[in-house]
Amino acid sequence: MTNVNAMTVDVEEYFQVEAFAQDISVNEWSSYESRLHIQMERLLTTFAQNNVKATFFTLGWIAEAHPELLKKLVSEGHEVASHGFMHQHLSKQNADVFYEDITKAKKLIEDITGTEVKGYRAPCFSISADNDWAHDLIAKAGYKYSSSSYPINHDLYGVPKAPRDAYRLSNGLLEIPVTTATIGDKILPAGGGGYFRLLPFWMFNYLFNKGQKGRIGNFYTHPWEFDPEQPRIESNMKSRFRHHVNQKTAMQKLAKLCASYNWTSMEQAYLGQEHPVLGDWPSVANGLYTAPAV
Repeated sequence: MTNVNAMTVDVEEYFQVEAFAQDISVNEWSSYESRLHIQMERLLTTFAQNNVKATFFTLGWIAEAHPELLKKLVSEGHEVASHGFMHQHLSKQNADVFYEDITKAKKLIEDITGTEVKGYRAPCFSISADNDWAHDLIAKAGYKYSSSSYPINHDLYGVPKAPRDAYRLSNGLLEIPVTTATIGDKILPAGGGGYFRLLPFWMFNYLFNKGQKGRIGNFYTHPWEFDPEQPRIESNMKSRFRHHVNQKTAMQKLAKLCASYNWTSMEQAYLGQEHPVLGDWPSVANGLYTAPAV
């Protein structure tokens, strides 16, 4: 347990996830029961029991509805970062809409918490080669880092040719991919989400340990992943399976993961010290096309 890794949570409601976007419109969000306080209490209790500090990438919509929750996170020593305002896939936004979304979220969260918002994570890791202009707008909005890339193949997200290690873009923004592992010539997801719930713990732990060896690990999850009592959304079988698989055992697995590694926030892991292996960050003009030599 010598490496320090980053624990991150994308703070969104169960009815805001991309898997149900075709079933629930933004205008319907307010009509659904909020389960966030129940879910967050479970997460924060597990983190406190295991001395884990985390980064909570929070929607502006959530911040507006639950400002006291953000204040609680800061008071308990966690980092509050931005997940944008409305959790819209970047393929649904143009540059103007995107910039307004991320600047509005940043200002609101800063006004509520009284702390600088340094980090941003795109909904569904949806920055791709088709919208890489987003990185310049994230930097322009004043963010210090982004964690918006997942270098895997996936039908909802992922840029397989993106770098696996954190890198600094030419505009100064630090991009921090979610952890992956390589087996042979295959790049496998090892950073959390549905894969964490789906795989047996020993298998996920093997992949995460392999992926974070020699680098800072970047793990992510969501509050709704630990709430099997949440209302069921009418959707297709694939989306329902993805959303609900193994929610009953997920908290037990998370507690085991928390106890297996040292965890801190993204800010502390990546901005609070020099990278333990690379020293200075590799710099690339366009991280989605040209990977640094590592």
